[in-house]
Order: sequence, then structure tokens, then C-alpha cells
Amino acid sequence: MKILMLSWEYPPRVVGGISRVVHDLSHKLTEDGHEVTVVTYKDGNVPYFENDNGVQVYRIDNFMIAPNNFIDWVMQLNFNMIAKTGEIIAEKGKFDVIHAHDWLTAYAGKTLKFAYNIPLVSTIHATEAGRNSGIQGEMQKYINDTEWMLTYESSEVIVNSNYMKNELQRLFGLPYEKINVVPNGVNLSLFNGIEKDYDFRRKFAMDNEKIILFMGRLVYEKGIQNLISAMPKILYHYNDAKLIVAGKGGMIDELRNQVNNLGLGSKVYFTGYLGAKDVQRMYKCADVAVFPSTYEPFGIVALEGMLSGTPVVVSDVGGLNEIVEHGVTGMKSYAGNPNSLADSILSLLFDPKLCDTISRNAIKKVKEKYNWSRISQDTHLAYQKSICETVAEKQAKQIAQEEAQKQIKKSNEITNLLSFKKSRKAYA
Repeated sequence: MKILMLSWEYPPRVVGGISRVVHDLSHKLTEDGHEVTVVTYKDGNVPYFENDNGVQVYRIDNFMIAPNNFIDWVMQLNFNMIAKTGEIIAEKGKFDVIHAHDWLTAYAGKTLKFAYNIPLVSTIHATEAGRNSGIQGEMQKYINDTEWMLTYESSEVIVNSNYMKNELQRLFGLPYEKINVVPNGVNLSLFNGIEKDYDFRRKFAMDNEKIILFMGRLVYEKGIQNLISAMPKILYHYNDAKLIVAGKGGMIDELRNQVNNLGLGSKVYFTGYLGAKDVQRMYKCADVAVFPSTYEPFGIVALEGMLSGTPVVVSDVGGLNEIVEHGVTGMKSYAGNPNSLADSILSLLFDPKLCDTISRNAIKKVKEKYNWSRISQDTHLAYQKSICETVAEKQAKQIAQEEAQKQIKKSNEITNLLSFKKSRKAYA
């Protein structure tokens, strides 16, 4: 197949989880023999065109007109995506399917679908209503409506968990059979050759301290505020522990104030943004990895933690709730509950045997269920369904048009006959 991917982020630009999903999926589809083209935003000093190990990556600027706000910025990005895709099609021919990722590429996906008569598949990675616990303002309503429009225009919709499938059915009234649950995956060779680096570890904690690791964006829905609130209870029972917060985000100042107010300055360390290699080393150095989200459609970071061999603690929401089996492949806690979070973390800190069992089970589950070979096959099946439905729709439309023409012809014949009889009667 010739596949067009539309995404507002692609490595080295990483805003959230979409970047890694598009990257890994595109490469696996290319390995499977498909021709994948990605049109994305050019951020920083990166080339406008790149052959990324077989994946054709076209990056576009968004500089022609200074946008007034983020919505205008996104709309302008879509205009430029449409223009760039038109150039690619003129040069290399039409694509078999368009795969749009989230509402940020909705208008480009819809326009290209109708302009070139190409089936449209979309992946909804998260919803605006879910991120904000409902729709409160005009911008949120606009994004929510755009999400609905994208799912309506798509022949097939992909989500990464059953939780998200239920959410889309509830929010947008989508038919059950239109939504395909295809989990995200992780590169199984991510930690090959990565060992625990004690010199690296000593930059963040003393040798006697157990590292509790949070990896992710510092935003409310990731629940880091609840993990910080859990630290006093954890330290009361297990003083030789330290929380390492790896990531950046808009809550950083608020979180630092929370740490200071709780008197945890020496027990919580904010690393800021970490590069890929440092992320791998950090997972290997951690004793427990914690993902306490209050809203999480999937949770790729949990897969990374599990694959690294670090026992994980997650909240019982969304995709995290489906990935982890409590006491078997990780530990769960009640979402938004610092006390429950502390209990699950302490159970691992005090039980090395449980940690070993969970780590082995988690690695096995990730390798069996969340590998990109399986995921690319399921995604390809959604593409095939979309193409078949588009062909069937065309055929049905053609049959309907032919039938309508027959009816018109028959109606005209009857009209002519009645007119003829009427004229003969008048003549007689």
C-alpha cells in the first residue's frame, strides 16, 4: 500500500506520545513492504525532506502568516499539509489510504479525502473531554467538535484501548463496528545493551536510596501532584527513598512549591527534559516506576517501564488499567488517591521477591502483546477495511444512480405514453 500519515509531531519533535507511535508504526509498515509517507511540522533545525530508514518524511513550515492563537496555528498547519500533499501526489501519484492522527490534522485529512477520493482512517489518541474532565470553554468545544468531525468523516477509527472505544461511543455516538482497538507498542530492543549505570545514578540519589521514578509531562492529568502528596507517607515507612521527576511541563512551578511546602526539598529531584539515552539509563537505575495518571487513554511510558525490568505502579484508569494486572505485571492504585499510591509503592519497596516476579511477568507480557509486528498487522487490516468500504460505497452509489436513471427513464416513458394517448383522444 501507499500510505499517507498526517501528524503534527514526528521525531525529533516530541510533544506527547503521538510522535513515537507514528515513528514506530511507520517504520514497521515500511518493513512489511508498504510505502509510507509522513507529512508533519518542521520544528527546529531539521531537514524539510528526510528518508528515515525507508519512511519518506516531509516537513512543512507554518510561517507565512502569524496566527492569532493556537486554533489559527493548527488551521494554517492543515492548509500547508494539504498543499504539500498535493505536490507529492502530483509528483508520485495518489495514495491508497490517508491516516490522520488526532484532531490536529482533521481538516487536512477530510479535504484530501474528498479532493483525491482516498479512504480516510483516523487514530484518536485522546479526547478533549477526557483531558479536561468535560467540556468547559469555547476552545474545548471547538476541539471536541473537530474530533467528532474527524471520526464522522473516517471510514475506520483506531483507538488504543477498550477504555477509549467506550469513550468515543459515549461522546460521539460512533457505531461499535467502526472503532478498531489497536494498542500502542514499544520498541522491544529499546533496552538492549543498557545496563545499570551507577555513576549516572549517583547524579540523582545516594547508593542507599531507592529511586521512585516518574517519567512524563508535568501536566495535571499525569497525576504527579498525587505522587508528591504520597511521599510523606512513603518516607515515614521507608526513609531511604527518593522521588525523581523526569520531564517538563506547565506545572513545574506549582509542583516545586508543593515540594517545598511539604518539606521534601532533599527527597524530590526534578531532572527536566531527558534525552533518549538518559531516559533508558534512568529506567534501569530506578527501583520503582510510577505512573499515577488521572486520565490516560493508553500509557506508553508504562510499557517502557515494564520492558526495562523496573516494577511499575499505575493508577486504575484508562489504558493503564488494561495494561497492568495487579500483583502480577505491576501494582495498581486508586486514581487521585495519594494514600493508595503510597501503599502500592511501599509494597514493592519492602518486597524484593515480588519485584522480581512482577518484572519477569511484565517483560513477557510486553513482548507478547505490545510488539509492533502485531500492531502493524492490525492497523493494516483497518486500512483494508476502509478501502473495501470505500469501494463498496462507490459501487452502491453507482447502482443507486443507475437505478435512479432507470426510474427516470421509465417515468419519462409513462409520461410520454400518457401524453400520446391524451393527444390522440383530443384529435379524435
